Amino acid sequence: MPHTPGMADPVSWFLIRRGWTVVSADGEEIGRVDEVAGDETHDIFDGLAVATTTLGKPRYVPAEQVGRIEEGTVHLTLTRDQCDELREYLEPATSAEIEPGGGAVKGELRGLESRFVDPPQTQEHPVNFWRRLWFAVRRPFR
Repeated sequence: MPHTPGMADPVSWFLIRRGWTVVSADGEEIGRVDEVAGDETHDIFDGLAVATTTLGKPRYVPAEQVGRIEEGTVHLTLTRDQCDELREYLEPATSAEIEPGGGAVKGELRGLESRFVDPPQTQEHPVNFWRRLWFAVRRPFR
């Protein structure tokens, strides 16, 4: 593809970072990337969590609706009106991995940690207020 003056070169989804600008197909800024959903190990891009307001719930943009990706900017194939209809981003379910060995005490401590620090989730769930606040606070520093 020939390079067009004034346009940045396209980049891979692997390079998308939190804080990048998200732009609709009609050129309006929609928000900022909050999270990239995908599996880098298997090169599977699922979509983006996009913060449209500072403390608002992020919106989910499926990978199929992501168009051109440039350094610092993600262009969507959706218009501004279509972006307003996007559903809330739900964080993926997590899983707990149990490692063999280590003895009973170590296993009990690992079990306590998983229940209180980072409890496994069995289904997708909304991003809670405190996590949105954390994203908002650290966004300017990224």
